[in-house]
Amino acid sequence: MFRHAIVFLFFPDEFEPIISNSGKRKIVSRLHEGERVNPSDAVAVDRALLKIRARLEEKYPGGEHHFYLSPFKEHWQVPKPPGPRYTTNGGTIREVDSDQYQPDPLRYLPTHAQQDLFIPPTHFNRLLTSLERRKNLILQGPPGTGKTFIAHRIAWCLIGHKDNDPIEMVQFHQSYAYEDFVEGFRPTDDGGFTLKPGVFHRFCERARANPEVPHVFIIDEINRGNLSRIFGELLMLIEHDKRSEDYAVALTYSDTRFHVPANVHILGMMNTADRSLALVDYALRRRFAFETLEPAYESDHGRNAFTDYLTSHGADPALPRRICDRMGTLNKMIRDDRELGRGFEVGHSYFVPDDGDEPSEDWYRHIVDTQIVPLLREYWFDSLEIVEEAVDGLTADA
Repeated sequence: MFRHAIVFLFFPDEFEPIISNSGKRKIVSRLHEGERVNPSDAVAVDRALLKIRARLEEKYPGGEHHFYLSPFKEHWQVPKPPGPRYTTNGGTIREVDSDQYQPDPLRYLPTHAQQDLFIPPTHFNRLLTSLERRKNLILQGPPGTGKTFIAHRIAWCLIGHKDNDPIEMVQFHQSYAYEDFVEGFRPTDDGGFTLKPGVFHRFCERARANPEVPHVFIIDEINRGNLSRIFGELLMLIEHDKRSEDYAVALTYSDTRFHVPANVHILGMMNTADRSLALVDYALRRRFAFETLEPAYESDHGRNAFTDYLTSHGADPALPRRICDRMGTLNKMIRDDRELGRGFEVGHSYFVPDDGDEPSEDWYRHIVDTQIVPLLREYWFDSLEIVEEAVDGLTADA
């Protein structure tokens, strides 16, 4: 902070009156055009800010401008849209409640999504293309690889805006049934029963009313449910080449003819570390494209993106490198274990700071103690000496 204040006092035409490292980095990450700027290189960040200011002053000539005041701030301080709101239906279903949501009118493109992700642009574009072409996509991977985070960004890119209204999210489990999903009889206040559409039926009707807008139905823990029992006769209709009235079928209870609209896309998520799950049903394999997400520590691109992200939030550049090295060693132990394997690795999402967090060694150790160690005790519940060895590696002095 002291450096930023001094250089501005002596060179006000070449440096910004901004003392926040993270603020400068965020402006550059949003507005810089050209080759990537290393966020830990303070000189490069200041040079990039100078170029950004020159470009914006051409657009807004006259007067003194500040990055934290209009009209500059609107270019980089993108208001965070409210995330999906969840409600409970009988204690089993989590649905997006978007009645209070006002969509961001700005276009949302893969380049915007990439600012928040640790996977290469080519990988993200492949995920998006798979969902567009096949209509049905499953993201599978170990815990903490950002499946839910990426799923919403895929959906926003497909829709073209940060708009949660055309998105619905549910979580499957072993008791989830056709009556929850498609239609079924529900008790009424007078002691009787009435036929009500399920969450997917209602979602399809919303999509049918807006055929020009892509709609994305997100299913968490998709492999925990019995797909044949949940989808019933709709299992065939979700196939990408059967999205028309020509393939409409009569529903089990109402006997009305129904088909899945062409603008409905189904995006499932699957945790590969869930021991309670059997092999994925063939019916699921045949109707969905599958894409695997891995921890960021496993690739050069992921490590670099993870390092840049943490340093942009105020971390010392050495911290993310230590995290990558330590977690890389842990994941090798997990991969080499015959009872575990690659599907049980520990992802990077555990170490993505929340708003207000200041990434530090103490912050890292708190996450290890409260989130990673309990997971390892579950993995090696009958081999505590392996847990101790793993924890020693995670907490070794830098």
